[in-house]
Amino acid sequence: MRVVPSILLAASLAALPAVAQQAAPAPDRGSPAAVAAFRDAVKADKRAVVAKNMELTEAEAKKFWPLYDAYQKDLDKILQRQNRAIVEYVNQASSMTDTNAKRLARELLDADAEEQGLRERQLKKLYAILPARKAIRYLQIENKVRTLSHYDMGSQIPLVQ
Repeated sequence: MRVVPSILLAASLAALPAVAQQAAPAPDRGSPAAVAAFRDAVKADKRAVVAKNMELTEAEAKKFWPLYDAYQKDLDKILQRQNRAIVEYVNQASSMTDTNAKRLARELLDADAEEQGLRERQLKKLYAILPARKAIRYLQIENKVRTLSHYDMGSQIPLVQ
């Protein structure tokens, strides 16, 4: 009786390398190389990255790209507002007063809220012209781009002293 479980265990262990190879995960999308490749692609041509990943039909594309362009224009205004506050912070980092710190924090939080509102309005517009899965895919792409941007900025900006 004990021989059968031992044989099954031995056979299972012998098969592990083959099973592990078959079940090997796809390359990690979060690996440093994958993140760098995505960052480089977005810097080179964000619109091309969006186009490649959206897989739009011709009819969807006719409706999507004008919304995309308008969104990017509105987002750019918000990003300029955030960047002005960050530049001001960096210029004052060593001599930051509590009053200026509060004002800059409010400016950044207000810009973040404005960006959130823009995303919500964009999603409603996307739902009107695209299947929900594609609308969400676009928000995912934008979120990945913004997350990398936030990380890049955060890694270079010193903490308030």
